[in-house]
Amino acid sequence: MRILFSSLAGHGHLYPLIPLAAAARARGDDVLFATGSDFRAVLDGVGIPSAAVGVPIGAGFAAAGVDPANRPEPGSPAWQGLVARVFGAELPRRYLADLRPVLAEFRPDLVVHEAGNHGAGLAAREFGVPGVCHGFGQRSPARYPGFDPALRSVAAEAGIELPAGDLHTLGNPYLDIFPASLQDPEFLASVRRSPLRPVPFAQPGELPPRAVATRSRPLVYLTLGTGFGAVPVLRAAIEGLAALNADVVVATGPSVRPEDLGGTPENVSVREWVPQAELLRYVDLVVHHGGSGTTLAALGAGLPQLFLPQGADQFDNAETITEAGGGSRLLGPEVTAPAVREAAEALLREDGPRAVAARVAAEIAAMPGPEQVAAQLAEFA
Repeated sequence: MRILFSSLAGHGHLYPLIPLAAAARARGDDVLFATGSDFRAVLDGVGIPSAAVGVPIGAGFAAAGVDPANRPEPGSPAWQGLVARVFGAELPRRYLADLRPVLAEFRPDLVVHEAGNHGAGLAAREFGVPGVCHGFGQRSPARYPGFDPALRSVAAEAGIELPAGDLHTLGNPYLDIFPASLQDPEFLASVRRSPLRPVPFAQPGELPPRAVATRSRPLVYLTLGTGFGAVPVLRAAIEGLAALNADVVVATGPSVRPEDLGGTPENVSVREWVPQAELLRYVDLVVHHGGSGTTLAALGAGLPQLFLPQGADQFDNAETITEAGGGSRLLGPEVTAPAVREAAEALLREDGPRAVAARVAAEIAAMPGPEQVAAQLAEFA
């Protein structure tokens, strides 16, 4: 079977699909992965052929006329409207255009598009190819007001007919990597859901010596991910965590250079990147932005989480896990060194958050893995 996978050009959109794409290729399917050119090396590294399409997510915001220095406050109505316009119109329009020649040449039997890349779903409909929507977290961003009208406008421009109702999955079957106990019940009732265990993907690399050393105290992992690095937030978090009787490993991501943080205390190790999936085996607490990839990886490892959300779906993830009892969150001006220290101390001390995380980890472990789901993809075609 010929399967086209497609994601937006972002780590949090691409990485969740790689385990299933690799499993499909391993079982003999002809797989092509269409995403941004910046990720060709990543796909080459795991032996998955790729086609360069689309633009970086930031270019979608630029196409919407957004000045990076004057973006709306994340979570505000203006921000929600902007996200709906970018993900419902600007990015789908570009991906639809770029994928037309790819589909015409590759002629897939099935298109697996991630939940943020509706342009790929539109392209599949235009070519009459069955589509499957692959989630990357909770139901987002299609839940934002204005998303459906924006996407329907793009579809109308191309003469593509869309189903009635919610457009999160474009009416396609949905591969859900988010544990059902934490997912939106209304959303679950509205889609043809097939669970898929989230398998953390990370490029191979060397773990910091501090992570694997024999220790008599906890290890805390701090990151703000790949797209929302904020030096003041990282500095406050590092100051607060450094005051703990713990070792701290910090991954700054590509948007912050380690040297931008200045000197750090002896018990803090700072790197631009660490192999997160491997590191979490040694970690006692994850302090992070709330991106879906890190949230799911921490849940799968049974770890409590302290959220410092910065944008996108991070506020939703922080709210969901906090309300479930698996962690806590600090928002905006609440992120101070004393507050981070207090929240982290509580999460390391209390049994409740770790028990919740362990329960969800067991739920995730029981979900069908990529190999099992890859064997079932022919049913969707």
